Amino acid sequence: MAAALAGCLAWPIVAVAQSTPPLAEVARKEAERRKGLKESGKTITAKDLPESARKPAGSAPTSASGAGAGQTSATPAAQSTAGDAAKDGPKDEAFWRQRITQAQEGLRRSQAFAEALQSRINALTTDFVNRDDPYQRAKIGEDRQTALAELERVKVEIESFKKQLVDIEEDARKAGVPPGWLR
Repeated sequence: MAAALAGCLAWPIVAVAQSTPPLAEVARKEAERRKGLKESGKTITAKDLPESARKPAGSAPTSASGAGAGQTSATPAAQSTAGDAAKDGPKDEAFWRQRITQAQEGLRRSQAFAEALQSRINALTTDFVNRDDPYQRAKIGEDRQTALAELERVKVEIESFKKQLVDIEEDARKAGVPPGWLR
């Protein structure tokens, strides 16, 4: 009876294994298919792009919404947008809404990350106090110090986003943008 039951259980596995082609065969068929493909797509180069898209992000001029020493990779994109705004002249409502929304979203993300880091620091502190093993305490202490350093970095980032929001509002005021466009 046990042998019959084992045979019944093994049958679906054998059926599935027989219906699936071996990996080597699939790879061989894919290689043949690729050989049959011709280069029909056009390669897009920098020459094909419009002038505004050719400029590298790092070469954009620094604007009034510029920067403290502690800025992260999230804020230079907003800076290049501000630099482009000064060059290209007056902008419409969509431009100003997008600009303020990006800064507000960056601030919101940074604040949420700071809250999560603070919760982690609190948990690590509690765990550190409750451990007796010196090796475990040392590891938890290192993790806590890393989280504290990251929290300090995020706090600088939050301040940077707050300054960026103030700068955007000031730029909009100087440009005569209606306040409703920034809400």
